[in-house]
Amino acid sequence: MVSIEEFTSLLAAEFEDIDPQTITPATNYREIKNWSSMYALIIIAFVDANYDVQLNADNLKNSQTIKDIYDIVLSKQP
Repeated sequence: MVSIEEFTSLLAAEFEDIDPQTITPATNYREIKNWSSMYALIIIAFVDANYDVQLNADNLKNSQTIKDIYDIVLSKQP
């Protein structure tokens, strides 16, 4: 598994209309400018494609930061 910094950088690159430099592990992803369900789908697809981990709605509902998502991915990896 990659470091939290690399995970954050790779995920931030997925958000086309957001400056990746503004995203950190502590970023509350729901507070990202123009947040919508599309961003949630981007996060789910990114994690599935890159780490073979399936996030569900509860995972997103029970998390707030990029680090929370990272921790979920770590916990679901074999």
